[in-house]
Parts: sequence; C-alpha cells; structure tokens
Amino acid sequence: MQEIKCPNCGKVFQVDEAGYAQIVRQVRDRAFDAELTKRISELEEKKQNDLTLALMRQEKAQEQALVHKDQELAGKNLEIQELRAQLDRAGTERELAVSKAVQEKDRILSERNTQITRLQGDLELQKKEGVLRENNLQEKHLAELKLRDEEIERLKDFKARQSTKMVGESLEQHCLTQFNTIRMTAFPNAYFEKDNDARSGSKGDFIFREAAEDGTQFLSIMFEMKNEMDETATKHKNEDFFKELDRDRREKNCEYAVLVSLLESDSELYNNGIVDVSYRYEKMYVIRPQFFIPMITLLRNAALNSLKYQRELQIIRNQQLDLQNFESEMKAFKEGFARNYDIASRKFRTAIEEIDKTIDHLQKTKDALLSSENQLRLANNKADDLSIKKLTKNAPSVRAMFEEARSENGGFKEA
Repeated sequence: MQEIKCPNCGKVFQVDEAGYAQIVRQVRDRAFDAELTKRISELEEKKQNDLTLALMRQEKAQEQALVHKDQELAGKNLEIQELRAQLDRAGTERELAVSKAVQEKDRILSERNTQITRLQGDLELQKKEGVLRENNLQEKHLAELKLRDEEIERLKDFKARQSTKMVGESLEQHCLTQFNTIRMTAFPNAYFEKDNDARSGSKGDFIFREAAEDGTQFLSIMFEMKNEMDETATKHKNEDFFKELDRDRREKNCEYAVLVSLLESDSELYNNGIVDVSYRYEKMYVIRPQFFIPMITLLRNAALNSLKYQRELQIIRNQQLDLQNFESEMKAFKEGFARNYDIASRKFRTAIEEIDKTIDHLQKTKDALLSSENQLRLANNKADDLSIKKLTKNAPSVRAMFEEARSENGGFKEA
C-alpha cells in the first residue's frame, strides 16, 4: 500500500500498487496529452508561420522574377529597336555601297575597255613593227648570205686558179688589205704585222696589238689564216690547228687567238659566223674572212670597256712593286745593319778579350815586380846586416889579413 497526499486538500489516503499505477498512468497520459497538444499546437503554429514566410518569399521571388523579366523584356525591346535602326542604316549604307560599287565597276570597265583598246592598238603596231623588223632581218640576212655565198664562190673560183701555197698567201693578203683599208681611220695607233719570229719553232700569221695614249696595251690578238684547195688529197679540219695556234698565242704573249678559216666550207657551225671555241682553248675564236674586221672591232670595244680597270690594276701593280722595292730595300738595310752589327760585335768582343788578356798580363807583371821588390828588400836587409866579422867568421886567415890592414891604417871601424 502506498500513501498519497492530495496537493489541494492535504488529505492522505492509501492506494495499492494497481491503483497507484493507474493514477500514475492517468497523470502521465494527461501530461503527455497536454504536452502533445502543446507540441502539436506549436508545430502547427510554426508550420503556419513557415508556410506564411514561404508564401511571402515565393511572392517576393515571383515579384523579382517579374521585375527581371520586365527588365529583360525592356532590354530586348530596346535591342530590337536598335537592331531595327541598324538594319535601316545598313540598308541605306548597303544601297549606297551597291550604288558606289556599280559606279566604280562602270568606271573600271570603262578604263579597262579604253586600256584594252589602246593595248590592242599597241599590239597591232608591234605586230606591224615586228613583221617589218622580221622582213628587214630576213632581207639583211639574205643579203649577207648572198654576199657570203658570192664571197665563197669568188674565193672558190680564186682558189681554183691558184696553187695551195698561193691560196694561203692570198687569204693573208686579203685580210691585210681589209685592215689597211681602214687602218688610219679605225685603228691609227694599232700594230698589225706579220709574225716573223720563229725562234720557238713555230709562228702565227699576223699579230694585232693596240695600246692607249699612256702606253697601256689593252688588246692583243694572234691571227692564223687557213685555206685549202678543193683538189688537195687531205682535207684539214679547223680543230687541227687549235693547239698550235694556242701555243703561238702564249709564246708571243697575246690575249686572244683567232683562226680565219675557209676550211670545212660545208659546216653549218662555222658558216653561221663567229664561233667561240674557248671550251677547248682559252680565248680562241674561229671566223670566216668576212668577219675579220668585225671580230677585231668587237674585241677592241670590249677591251676599251675594261681599259679603266686595267689601268687601275696597273696602278695597284705599280704600288705593289713600289711596296716590294721598299720592302727589299728595308730588308737589305736590315741585313747590312745586322751584318755590320755582327762584325762590330765580334770586333768588340775581340777587343774586350785582348784587354782582359793585357790586364791579366799586367797583373802578372805587377805580381812579379812586387815579388822582385820583396826580394830586393830582403837583399837590402841582408846587406845592412853584413859585417867583416860575420864574413870572416869562418875564414880566420882572411880575418887576420883584415886585422893586419886595420893596424897599419891606424885602425878602422868595423861595419
């Protein structure tokens, strides 16, 4: 049994465990229900408040979203208006650009048409000039061919009437006559004579040399003339004479070698004009007789262009020669000075050695004299110490003689 006191009236009563448990359960149930009700009420209130706050936040968010949408819409509208304005401006600019481009196109087309017309005129004129030049060249070429053919025929006919030796001499005479014809007008200061120097066992036909007013030689040519009779058994070729001509050029100190030839008369190579064979031999050419004077003129003009550089080269060579002479004289002076210095040095050393020998000899003489002086001093000391008594110490008879002489002379003091 347990006692329970009423909190209101203070009365005490007893209850068993079952009743107590029932009372406790009732009290606990009421308290739990009250607490539960309170908690439900609080939760319900909080829920209501949260709901209200959420609704407020949602409304605010919706309002902000609406405001943002309105701003975006306003911006879009403004952008649409700007784009419409740009489109309007672009349309105007495009129309202006199209109009300007059309005008520029029309101007360019007009200029191009004008230029095409002018170029077509120039082209037609050039074609006409080209045709005219071609005709002139053809006529000139035909005339040259005709002259060459006539010259060949004339030479052939001329050869047919002469011996082989006379043919060669006639070609030389032909070239000499051609040169002498224009010598005083074109080459007044030139040397053109037969090569008569056969000391080396070979010689060319003609040597051409020309120098400037200051004496500087700017052109030299070794000429060889070759012809051949059609009836001769052996037909020579031009290249058969290249080696000998090159040797003659070098031995006679000529710059160029030219073979004036009528050999191989059917050769298209040699009949075309001046043939450069320097791929075989340096500065060598083969020509037909009609190109004899033009060949000299071409080489002379080229040499005149290089004369300035030859003069500058000669000045440099002279300067180098002066420098070499100066260096040679300086070297000779150095060698002479070195030789004289070496001779003087050897003589000086010899004199020093002789002086040393003399000094050594004088020193020996001095030592000998000093030794003699010492001997004389000793001899003098011995002489000073000499007396008759000492001299006759071991010679009694001599002493007696001195004593007798002293007594006869009244006596004398002993030294």
